[in-house]
Amino acid sequence: MRTYHCFWLLFWVGHPHQSSSTPLSERTNGFPENPKVLDLSRNNRKELSRSKRSWMWNQFFLLEEYTGTDYQYVGKLHSDQDKGDGSLKYILSGDGAGDLFIINENTGDIQATRRLDREEKPVYILRAQAINKRTGRPVEPMSEFIIKIHDINDNEPLFTKDVYNASVPEMSDVGTFVVQVTATDADDPTYGNSARVVYSILQGQPYFSVESETGIIKTALLNMDRENREQYQVVIQAKDMGGQMGGLSGTTTVNITLTDVNDNPPRFPQSAYQFKIPESAPPDSPVGRIKATDADVGENADMKYSITEGDGLEMFGVITDKETQEGILTVKKPLDFEKKRQFTLKVEATNPQVDPRFVYLGPFKDDTTVRILVEDVDEPPVFSRPAYVLEVKEDIQINTVIGGVTARDPDSAKNPIKYSVDRHTDMDRIFNIDSGNGSIFTSKPLDRETLLWHNITVIASEISKLHINTNKLHHSRVPVYIKVLDVNDNAPEFAMFYETFVCENAKAEQLIQTLSAIDKDDSFSGHKFSFSLAPEAAGSSNFTLQDNRDNTAGIFTRKSRYNRHEMSTYLLPVVISDNDYPIQSSTETVTIRVCACDQRGKMLSCNAEALIHPTGLSTGALIAILLCIIILLVTVVLFAALRRQRKKEPLIISKEDIRDNIVSYNDEGGGEEDTQAFDIGTLRNPEAIEDNKLRRDIVPEALFVPRRTPVVRDNTDVRDFISQRLKENDTDPTAPPYDSLATYAYEGNGSVAESLSSLESVTTDGDQDYDYLSDWGPRFKKLADMYGGADSDKDS
Repeated sequence: MRTYHCFWLLFWVGHPHQSSSTPLSERTNGFPENPKVLDLSRNNRKELSRSKRSWMWNQFFLLEEYTGTDYQYVGKLHSDQDKGDGSLKYILSGDGAGDLFIINENTGDIQATRRLDREEKPVYILRAQAINKRTGRPVEPMSEFIIKIHDINDNEPLFTKDVYNASVPEMSDVGTFVVQVTATDADDPTYGNSARVVYSILQGQPYFSVESETGIIKTALLNMDRENREQYQVVIQAKDMGGQMGGLSGTTTVNITLTDVNDNPPRFPQSAYQFKIPESAPPDSPVGRIKATDADVGENADMKYSITEGDGLEMFGVITDKETQEGILTVKKPLDFEKKRQFTLKVEATNPQVDPRFVYLGPFKDDTTVRILVEDVDEPPVFSRPAYVLEVKEDIQINTVIGGVTARDPDSAKNPIKYSVDRHTDMDRIFNIDSGNGSIFTSKPLDRETLLWHNITVIASEISKLHINTNKLHHSRVPVYIKVLDVNDNAPEFAMFYETFVCENAKAEQLIQTLSAIDKDDSFSGHKFSFSLAPEAAGSSNFTLQDNRDNTAGIFTRKSRYNRHEMSTYLLPVVISDNDYPIQSSTETVTIRVCACDQRGKMLSCNAEALIHPTGLSTGALIAILLCIIILLVTVVLFAALRRQRKKEPLIISKEDIRDNIVSYNDEGGGEEDTQAFDIGTLRNPEAIEDNKLRRDIVPEALFVPRRTPVVRDNTDVRDFISQRLKENDTDPTAPPYDSLATYAYEGNGSVAESLSSLESVTTDGDQDYDYLSDWGPRFKKLADMYGGADSDKDS
């Protein structure tokens, strides 16, 4: 038999720490005033449901923001199996169990350990269970219940923005929407008035108002003018508890800007303006600036300027500067001080965008008077035309007038004009001009076939005492285009050089060449040429000429069979004439060579090699190229032979040819202070001489073993050193009989010769005695004879 047990939840709601003066049973709206035991057994589950005050058994309420010092009591768990002997243990699990909510496992009392905030978590779901301490088995099934946190008014309303920025057009009607502000309250909107927010305006009246329920800000004053005040700062308050006393509140700031509308017309600060402009100002030059003021801003202050009246409508214009909204007066046509010196204009400024709501405020435009004074300037001469075109026949005589130019001084002084030709445009000085009247004439013959057009520039300079004194000449330039007209001054000529051939076996009346002609002259009706043989060849020629009447002619044979051995070349003179006036004619020569041909008329051999090989090189050209190649090869061979011979050739070729050999190295020594050029110590100390050095004046063909010579001790004089070396060379069979001249820059003490250089001998005033050369041996005999002979010649 199954026994059913009942698990009772005894939930106590006590008030030992309640600080509010309102009874808890009234605030919670349905809390039981006395402890309520709930039977959770299955047999009477339906009987346990309670509908009174809509309270459900598994919902329990706890007040938020508890301020007591002890733990806040929540309720009590109890089971019908609990006999009071301590055999049961109560266990709590779920949201916050063991931390936020604790339970006495013996009594089942539940407490909250700290202050709760509904805004953090409004509902906690927990599970309760009773188990047997001895067996550890549950005596009741696990039951779930809810602890709901009751709200108090502990949060003030907060606006979504700290500062709002809004704008509204100026001159708006009362009640025009500006902006809507919104504040939120974190309290429970379903419990009392804690979250009911009401809006009010603290600052900004009487210009603006706010709807208490929606937070919509509207205009409250008519005709607010931006030009008087543009910025407004409005402070809005949001208060909960429906705005009642004791409710919490928050504020925000709303910056409201009045935007501009076109409610102000433009106005000129002056009724009249005056400007000056020189008459030399080119078109589109600025004359001056005017500006109309407008209290509006942006596009409402845009201006459009126009000239409505005046005597200068065609001479001046006005444009609007979009950056500065100024009207710029400009020149439309060239001004002339001598014709008109003053202009009066009426300029109007308007707003292009007009708001129809404010048309009643007046016309949105204004006008002013502008007076423009034209200043006189010294202007350069003005030609009667911007350019001149002249025509002249190519056979015109030199110094003949072909046309002229005209210029005037536009100033009131009417100074005379001097004309000249810009020689940069007429480098050949073909044309000239009369400086007084501007007549242009030729100074050289013209040739249309050489140059058809001549483009020159004529300069007109103003002559006045002021310009002469200040050295400032006003001048103008004008282009002059001169076309050279054709006359029949060129005779027709062959279109090409004609050199043809005739076969020896040619038949009579056979066509051998067709001729054509050209003419450098122009012909309006087309060229018409006539061809004929020259009178001297008309009757005796072996060929005839037939005019085809189409500017061509044919050469025909007069007889049959020609012999190139009797006559190899015929020169046929042809007269060509045109039909223009005057008739021009020329005599051209056709070269006809006699050649051997086959039966079909194909040339086999001919004296004219160029005809056989028209596209190849002639024999003379080939011979010239071959000679050039031969000369080049011979030059290369000779150059190589000379270089090889120079390598083997000594400085002195023959034993008999003993003479001074001067080799120039194009450098200078450092003098006596130059210790790097030569070590004088070598002469003073012969022991320091290297014995293995070879001679450098020749290229040795065979290398001899150097012969060591005994060193002369205590020889301090250079002359003794040279004499010793001289004797050694005289007795050396391997040394060639060559002279070697070495400058040691040291002549020795008490030298008789003083210097061995022949270059310095020319500067010596006295005569030198070279008789001692005869004592130096047979090798210096030739040298002694030469210098001795020179002395004899000088004496004679």
